[in-house]
Amino acid sequence: MKKLNIRWRLVIYDSLILLCVGIFLLIIYPLPQLSMYGFAMQMGLSFACIFVCRFVGGIYQQVWRYGGVQCYIRLLIVDGIAFILNWLFERFLPETIVLPYMVSIATLNVLASLTIRMIYRYTYKCANMDTAYGRFLWLLFRVVAGKSISYKQREERKKTNIAIIGAGRLGVLLAEELLNSPDSEYTPRCFVDVNKLKADRTIHNIPVLLENESVFQALKEFDVEEVVFTLPHTDAARKKVLYEQYLHAGFRIKVYELPVAQPESNKAKMRDFDISDLLFRKPLEMGDTKTSAYYKDKVIMITGGGGSIGSELCRQLATMQPRQIIILDVCENGAYDVQQELRITYGAALDIRIEIASICNRTAMMRVFEAYRPQIVINAAAHKHVPLMEHNCIEAVENNIFGTVTLIELCEQYSVERFMMVSTDKAVNPTNVMGATKRMCEMLVGCASANGKVKYSSTRFGNVLGSAGSVIPLFKKQIANGGPITLTDKRIIRYFMTIPEAAQLVLASGAMAENGELFVLDMGQPVKIYDLAQNMIKLMGAKDIDIVEIGLRPGEKLYEELLINTEELEKTENELIFIERDTPHTREEITEKLNTLRLACDSGIDAEVKAALHEVVPTFRTSEEVNSRVLAQKESHTQGASA
Repeated sequence: MKKLNIRWRLVIYDSLILLCVGIFLLIIYPLPQLSMYGFAMQMGLSFACIFVCRFVGGIYQQVWRYGGVQCYIRLLIVDGIAFILNWLFERFLPETIVLPYMVSIATLNVLASLTIRMIYRYTYKCANMDTAYGRFLWLLFRVVAGKSISYKQREERKKTNIAIIGAGRLGVLLAEELLNSPDSEYTPRCFVDVNKLKADRTIHNIPVLLENESVFQALKEFDVEEVVFTLPHTDAARKKVLYEQYLHAGFRIKVYELPVAQPESNKAKMRDFDISDLLFRKPLEMGDTKTSAYYKDKVIMITGGGGSIGSELCRQLATMQPRQIIILDVCENGAYDVQQELRITYGAALDIRIEIASICNRTAMMRVFEAYRPQIVINAAAHKHVPLMEHNCIEAVENNIFGTVTLIELCEQYSVERFMMVSTDKAVNPTNVMGATKRMCEMLVGCASANGKVKYSSTRFGNVLGSAGSVIPLFKKQIANGGPITLTDKRIIRYFMTIPEAAQLVLASGAMAENGELFVLDMGQPVKIYDLAQNMIKLMGAKDIDIVEIGLRPGEKLYEELLINTEELEKTENELIFIERDTPHTREEITEKLNTLRLACDSGIDAEVKAALHEVVPTFRTSEEVNSRVLAQKESHTQGASA
């Protein structure tokens, strides 16, 4: 039987309170018809009703030093029930009292009970203040609670003054958290809100400022060093304006938010304004119960499982209760890291296997397929660095294209249910070797879908924030080293998404695939890389960092083409995912293209391989050709607008 942890000292205090209330009312409002025996009977009934209800209601099992409104409401409800019971049983006593007298006893008793609990909570929270007031509270705590809390001279520690942007529920939650934590590093100095009804008032003795042109001067008067955004329902455009305003005013920025997975909880966390926040849009949520149900109890192999996208695929799949996850990668370090992370999180509940092999090694891949018989294969293994692949064309073709060929053939041989190809927006009218190899992979998947037994799909997305080799890690290192930031061209724009978003897209589209689809994502507005670099400099609190143009790299587009045209694409059940229908090539056409590439690779000459890619991928153009065409179009458009 579970042992009840009753605070008996509090029971004694409550008993004394009820007795004092009864005596007090008897003195100021004597009842001639009530004898001492009758008074004792009345008090005995009150004691019985109140304390039975409080014990049953768990009042004496609550930790009142942390008690919130819900604890006090429970006490009111329990005592209300006790009053009704007292009123019902009181009429059976030999000596009765009038109803107003009973109401007076009940209300004064519950008021006194609430008061001592509030004093206890407030005393416990404030007793360590290094002031005469704090010492008095410490003494009071010792007398009332029967024990002392450690009292010592606090070391002087400078706290950071912050302004809470948003005086809504989340902002108040942050203020309460900071005020209730004596070890907090932050002191909330004020709220800032657009609601005029809240302006010039206080919340927990913290003033609320109206957001207007003079608010920045007011923040300086409050010695505010950082601002914390608590704006869960503010749209992206508004957040961007606020970010630029406060950053320009010289304030460091943090974010206080509820977890995306459990927004109804109160377990919010404060964090630095992150790189992903620079997208200034709500994180895309593409996962649903249908997606999770599809991957449940499946044997899933992720090639390139130790990479940025592959490892995130593993993390998200782990939450969907798969039967087994096979992480396959040619690099042992990344695979080992994600394996350890998942083992720490899920322990024996998740069956994880690691295979170190290259998708180009057919013998090794056959061994893996034979051992695990995967039901789903997600191909995230690829050489993706654009400049490096321009000078390593043979390796790009061998790994990206012929590695995919090996996987497709083995999927057919071992009766895999579904093959999912991770592609890229650089496959859209490619101007570089990497993009051309990915476009060829899409063509391979399309052909296999028309001629094979396996269900195939490809998923195409844009640049991934923070992935290995992206501009974000590079800019971070350059800023940390004091600059300069090297930028190929200040006019470059790109579509961006976060690593979790990319993984969600792959899994959601794979779950809804029928066969042969090429999925693309509506990624919103593109981001100017120059603006991204400037924001990162401000975000990291750096100064005197130059941004230097070094010229476009081989195969690099100046302007990223629109990833999708929603008017020409098929809609899916998910409003963010579209399908581009690509006429599949015949087996003969694909065989001929692969033979052309194989002969070029066997020559050992990168130039011949690049020429072969231009031949087999009709949309492959040089970056110089595409950039000059786009610039000419923009110039023509500008002149037309000015005319």
